[in-house]
Amino acid sequence: MATDRKAEVTWRGDLMSGSGRIDSVTSGAVGGLDVSWPARSDEPGGMTSPEELIAAAHATCLSMALSHGLAQDGHPAEELRTSATVTFQPGEGITKIALDVAGRVPGLDENGFKRAAEQAKENCPVSKALASVPEISLAARLQS
Repeated sequence: MATDRKAEVTWRGDLMSGSGRIDSVTSGAVGGLDVSWPARSDEPGGMTSPEELIAAAHATCLSMALSHGLAQDGHPAEELRTSATVTFQPGEGITKIALDVAGRVPGLDENGFKRAAEQAKENCPVSKALASVPEISLAARLQS
């Protein structure tokens, strides 16, 4: 069954001096987030950016996909800690995403964890949606 998710945003002014606000999302979990060009390029000033939201989405999607894959292989994770760093180059767009995941997974060795993380990276829906990004890297390691 397909699921639709919606975000509503209001923008006022031009790109460089204007600003916007993420007013709401379907779930109600996010809203009232301010956005601006400076937040996107180099001066966040307490505001978010599309790239920061993409980073959150990608880190979450990778964690969910990896958790599912590990459990299906008989190695449910105790904990996964994932970060995504999205590099935005004005005039070019998103040029790089660096994913980093550390996990506590009883009964799994480092190579098995890295293989599972790579498979999750390749198959999570957000990775697939971002396939045109020139470089998406992954660092994966077990924690004790």
